[in-house]
Amino acid sequence: MRILSGIQPSGALHLGNYFGMMRPAIELQHQGQAFFFIADYHSMTSLFDPARRRSNVRDVALDFLACGLDPARCVFFRQSDVPEHCELTWLLSTVTPMGLLERCHSFKDKSARGIPVNHGLFAYPVLMAADILIYDSNVVPVGRDQKQHVEVTRDIAIKFNEAYGETFVVPEPRIRDEVAVVPGTDGQKMSKSYGNTIEIFGDEKVLRKKVMSIVMDSRTPQEPKPDADQNHAVKLLRLVAPPTVAQDVEDRLRAGGYGYGDLKKTLFEHYWNFFAEARARRKELEANPDHVESVLRDGAARARVVAAGVLKRARRASGLE
Repeated sequence: MRILSGIQPSGALHLGNYFGMMRPAIELQHQGQAFFFIADYHSMTSLFDPARRRSNVRDVALDFLACGLDPARCVFFRQSDVPEHCELTWLLSTVTPMGLLERCHSFKDKSARGIPVNHGLFAYPVLMAADILIYDSNVVPVGRDQKQHVEVTRDIAIKFNEAYGETFVVPEPRIRDEVAVVPGTDGQKMSKSYGNTIEIFGDEKVLRKKVMSIVMDSRTPQEPKPDADQNHAVKLLRLVAPPTVAQDVEDRLRAGGYGYGDLKKTLFEHYWNFFAEARARRKELEANPDHVESVLRDGAARARVVAAGVLKRARRASGLE
């Protein structure tokens, strides 16, 4: 089984990134041949600061390695180090219907919100399809809200295969229903675009302040809270604390006499401890930037062996060779 997943270097990675993509990816490296990449090409649709992109790529690499990604068990690389992605994108573009791209959620949502849309944002699903197809990926782990991405890839692969003969493996999404939406400090889905994130790594004082700023209702500590299971901080606590701790806090909220301030302090304590080992590993990795860069270069070299073979097959099928 070949597994493919990627993440954009659009800023500091947060709890939503960790529980939604990073931890599942780290678990999957033991279940098949896994390819994980930092999607810096994709970041170009919205990030236009070169220095920040370089810094973000480095930070994503550090975060993944610190959290347990093992380059000996997977292929971990920077997308732009494998130019075959871009050439395959053009081949796939020529069989991709405009209507397919016009129906994609990200383009539609950003257009509806008045965000300027460039060609890269409109056509990024084709690059995403190339990311997946260039490695003969069988399985693409995604949340239910990202299922459309893999469906578009399947449609494009089938179109190409119909035009030029069986060329690409048609991938299957692996939907992670068990990964609930991770709430941000305001209760919405945690996202950098909403400014409501709690980062995996950072200054303790700053992160404590973020946790303590989680929005709550106006009920006093003495009041019972029968809807405690819907509390944003409780949902986060369930992710980082033992089940018995989270259940005890929830029960105390339901009974009354337990305040939101105490809840947030408990959440911060368990969140901070949850990533303690990863923080120590990250500090060691930061002191050895050459090692991190060599991991990405080695991963790209291994990725290109596979990508070059698939691209050659597509070029031959379409009459370019």
